[in-house]
Amino acid sequence: MPTLTHRAARPGRRSARRVGAFLLAVAAVLSLASGPAVLGDATSASAAAAPPEPAGAWFGPDLDWGSDGPDGYAGRLGATPSLYGVNVDYPLDRRAGDEWRRSARAAAAQGAVLVVSLEPTGRLSDLDAADARRADDLLTEIDQQYGTLQLVRFAPEMNGNWQRWGQQPTAFVGAFRELADVVHAGTSQAQTVWAPSYGAGYPFSDADGRLPETPAGDVGLLDTNDDGRVTESDDPYGPYYPGDDAVDWVGQSMFYFAKGSASTAAGTSVPLVENQAPAAGEVEGRFDETWGYAEAQASSFYDRFAEGRDRPMLLDTGALYAHELEGAAELDVKQGWWRQVLAALPAHPRIAGVTWLEVERDEAEAGDRPVDWRATAEPGIAGSLRTDLQANDRIDLGPVTDRVTSTDGDAATVQVRDAGGGDEMGWIVACAGALALAFLVSGLVGRLLPRWRYPDDGSPGRDLRIDLFRGFIILAVVITHIEVAGPFSFVTLKAVGAITGAEMFVFLSGIVLGMVYPLGVKKHGEKAAAIGAFVRARKQYVVTLAVILIVFALSFVPFLATDAITTFTDRGTGSTGTSAEGRVYDLYPNADRLLDYPPPWYAVRQFLLLEMGPWPFNIMGLFVVLSLTIPALTWAIRRRAWWAVLLVSWALYAVGVVFPGFHLLPSQFEAVFPLFAWQVLFTHGLVIGWYRRQIVRALTTRLGKVLVGVGVVGYAGFLALIWAGHAYGFSPGPIPSGLYDTLYATGYQRVDMQWGRLVDVALVVVCVYAVLTVFWVPLSKAFGWLYVPLGQASLYVFIWQVFFVLAVASIPGLDRSSVLVGTIVHTVSVLLLWVMVKKKFLFSVVPR
Repeated sequence: MPTLTHRAARPGRRSARRVGAFLLAVAAVLSLASGPAVLGDATSASAAAAPPEPAGAWFGPDLDWGSDGPDGYAGRLGATPSLYGVNVDYPLDRRAGDEWRRSARAAAAQGAVLVVSLEPTGRLSDLDAADARRADDLLTEIDQQYGTLQLVRFAPEMNGNWQRWGQQPTAFVGAFRELADVVHAGTSQAQTVWAPSYGAGYPFSDADGRLPETPAGDVGLLDTNDDGRVTESDDPYGPYYPGDDAVDWVGQSMFYFAKGSASTAAGTSVPLVENQAPAAGEVEGRFDETWGYAEAQASSFYDRFAEGRDRPMLLDTGALYAHELEGAAELDVKQGWWRQVLAALPAHPRIAGVTWLEVERDEAEAGDRPVDWRATAEPGIAGSLRTDLQANDRIDLGPVTDRVTSTDGDAATVQVRDAGGGDEMGWIVACAGALALAFLVSGLVGRLLPRWRYPDDGSPGRDLRIDLFRGFIILAVVITHIEVAGPFSFVTLKAVGAITGAEMFVFLSGIVLGMVYPLGVKKHGEKAAAIGAFVRARKQYVVTLAVILIVFALSFVPFLATDAITTFTDRGTGSTGTSAEGRVYDLYPNADRLLDYPPPWYAVRQFLLLEMGPWPFNIMGLFVVLSLTIPALTWAIRRRAWWAVLLVSWALYAVGVVFPGFHLLPSQFEAVFPLFAWQVLFTHGLVIGWYRRQIVRALTTRLGKVLVGVGVVGYAGFLALIWAGHAYGFSPGPIPSGLYDTLYATGYQRVDMQWGRLVDVALVVVCVYAVLTVFWVPLSKAFGWLYVPLGQASLYVFIWQVFFVLAVASIPGLDRSSVLVGTIVHTVSVLLLWVMVKKKFLFSVVPR
């Protein structure tokens, strides 16, 4: 009957107005962009080994995922729920699978259980084992990636005539058992839920139904008292029960429609005329199976199926409120209902989960009025719910499992070749030796072939050696992010030992800014130069926002594989090793909420604070923040307080070492390039760039050459000595014999920018600068045409590489493991970028 029925919530759909507003927002951001910036490179927790068991009762919402999400709900509630409900069409198509994955990722970010209601879109009799296997494949995928417990609620409220699949016991039981057999035979650890609606008013002849008559073959099954008719005297549950071997949990829908009473005859249509607070004892009466029945029931649902069959129970509930109507206050209606539900838990210990309908929609039972089922839309009501939940000893709030967040995904982009350290240290030792040898050879060649030297006339301005080196580094970034096989990939991944493109890009950017900023001060004055630096930072920020929005907009283009950059798949080579291999992280948390009108603040905040974005672009936020510090840093350096700049820099670095989990900002880059650790490269580069002439002059004196040579050869010799002791089994003097085995983990970790990487940065810069100085003529002729222009437009190249990565990922059937294919892809990409730079393509729009 209308007072006791419930139609499943459907996710909202994005409207054309929303998309139009979004595209206007993209255009607005792009119209602001014209000025400069860089890079990304992964970690996570392993899936849970066994499904969690509720100590009390989990609690969470049945969300309208089209207009809401876990971050929004948890923010409104002020607490973390232990479960979330989502409705998914079944059998699965691509859209349904994507909805399921997005919901699972969002639930995993809060360590919550996911209740998946599979809603048949066609005839139950058409469902087969292949449909079940597709669902089980996704269940397994999500379990392996996140360790999320999934409760599969197939065709809920199957005893109601308002569902497409309703009141068809034969077809329902067959379809449920077929799905359950596949799920139970699989490895997903998912558990099945059988969840009819509360039975008063059954067979719901006055409900807002949309089904034809019950199939003739099922009438006999539904006529449980054998009187030849299906009436309120028949069992509303038993004919639909699939069997103990198929059911892990039992569930029940029990909703309050704010009308009617216990004395109202079942089956009578009762109009909703005003909001009413629930009568005392209504929930208790429903658990006793006495509320709203015209015929007495022999036993309650709880006693028959939860207690009687020793099954945990999932209660789906909520209270309706119509804002258009007079009557009781919203808090009185909703709190009155949830307090009765919470009060019933101690007497019903088999209740292991409670889902609250958290949607706003038109309701047929309310005369097609818009009604509000939500308990967190109003802060006062949400606060009251939180207080009551936290005060109830039977409610277990979250997290239930390990949280797998987008921050984990950001960190997961930092892949290492060998977390154990042995092979990685061997490569670092080899590269240090090779660089030291090149440094010594450059000293000899410099004396024998002076005509090859770099023609440095001592004038301020650009240093083409640095431009060439930056060009190599930015192409290393591009090639690394376009993940295909080939010789270019080998060179960019292996050529510089512990150093990746990110460290060198940050350091060289500091050097270049330290070189050019004094020219701006000299030409325009200190105030104008400072304003120019802030304008540059603003442009970098606007460009970053624009790229994030453009990539998000492109995700609506069917043939573009934007998931390749908006998500990240763990390769199993991050800090957690192979345990997280295959896990997919969503790097655009709550991006869909930006399409809401108005968009919720938490989504806008995540966007503005750069908590979302494509993984090849995540270092850009670091550059935005560092750029904001340039006026203050250069003000101090110009007054010869460079020592104070470096002192503060090292103090911040020490804070990052002592408190590695402390981050100044929630931005993506903090998980990959933590500000306190990585600023030390930039600030030192800035000081070196400012005093470049003096430093080069000091280091090229006789004493300077000796000191640099001793440092380079001494560092390489130290590494070679401990490597030899490890390889040949001898103790290298006073050096601990086991140092080699632990050195990589204690000295060369990338995210924390440990001491070994800092030394390697210095080693690489000194040796490369020396080699470029001595061999400039042949090297510039061979590579200058390519690297110098790209280095001078490195920010432009970095911005465009995001879309090159996307374009390559969208090529259908591309064999990424083929060396030939990879070589062609990298060659075409590099040459196309070079042509774009030479032709100054969109230079007026895209900063350089």
